[in-house]
Amino acid sequence: MDAPLVLGIETSCDETGVGIVRGHELLADAVASSVDEHARFGGVVPEVASRAHLEAMVPTIERACDTAGISPHDVDAISVTSGPGLAGALLVGVAAAKALALGLGKPLYGVNHLASHVAVDQLEHGPLPEPCLAMLVSGGHSSLLRVEDVTVGVEPLGSTIDDAAGEAFDKVARLLGLPFPGGPHIDRAAREGDTVAIDFPRGLTSRRDLERHRFDFSFSGLKTAVARWVEMRERTGEPVPVADVAASFQEAVCDVLTRKALDAARDQGIEDLLIGGGVAANSRLRALAEERASSMGIRVRVPRPGLCTDNGAMVAALGAEMVARGRRPSSLDLPADSSQPVTEVLV
Repeated sequence: MDAPLVLGIETSCDETGVGIVRGHELLADAVASSVDEHARFGGVVPEVASRAHLEAMVPTIERACDTAGISPHDVDAISVTSGPGLAGALLVGVAAAKALALGLGKPLYGVNHLASHVAVDQLEHGPLPEPCLAMLVSGGHSSLLRVEDVTVGVEPLGSTIDDAAGEAFDKVARLLGLPFPGGPHIDRAAREGDTVAIDFPRGLTSRRDLERHRFDFSFSGLKTAVARWVEMRERTGEPVPVADVAASFQEAVCDVLTRKALDAARDQGIEDLLIGGGVAANSRLRALAEERASSMGIRVRVPRPGLCTDNGAMVAALGAEMVARGRRPSSLDLPADSSQPVTEVLV
């Protein structure tokens, strides 16, 4: 059988993504982002995101097909993010995917957003090692997952119990007067700062916490510690050293993420760590993971930054794997599930 040609649609948050994949080959990755429309609110507004998806959907599909040099009739299947994400945003993508599948007479695959972040690495580094440990870090998720077969299911080992890593980046950026989304701006500012200038806390790393939450994450206390430190400087009239705060905060996040991920890999006897999600684009996280993993004999795989953030290519990649492995398609009454569990990879 030839490698399946799959069109994937992603609308879980503020990016309208349409990707086209043939097997593990990326043919097109078209993205229309509404991030500028949310920036003045300091975060994503669900209603604004849903309206932007409606307006961008058809042009983005057309752009992806033009880039790939195909007609929608050429595809073997349609894949779409069915959850988790913003309910209204997901509904736009799921409705568009159903319309395409019905109109073209093609099978439909409703897939998990988080599992798609795992599958996208195949477009850059080839088939996933089985098993591998995946650390997914984004605005809404900080998760450690054991992946045996990404099309069947993944086993959650740990997750965030409050703020996710990306959410903490956004909130700290706002405290420092940096634009939204905060991740890239903190990464940039941190390059000029001192990572040990301020001793910010590392959540859930004390001996007692590790007994109950060995592989879980918490960044709420860190965010509060940064806020208190900045407020204290402002109260005394001292300037806030933005670069030092950014570097020290970023180091605290990346220290905890890499430490827990590598501990989980060692505990599970896994030699391959895959990092995905928007925060995986962070330069310090990539460098620290590589440095610590190499000393432990663990291989690290991270997609290029453009494939870490939300995109249609990752959904198409997981859909293509579903087709290649003969998984049963979804039905046309496929729901959009804003709280779809990571254990449910295909609906």
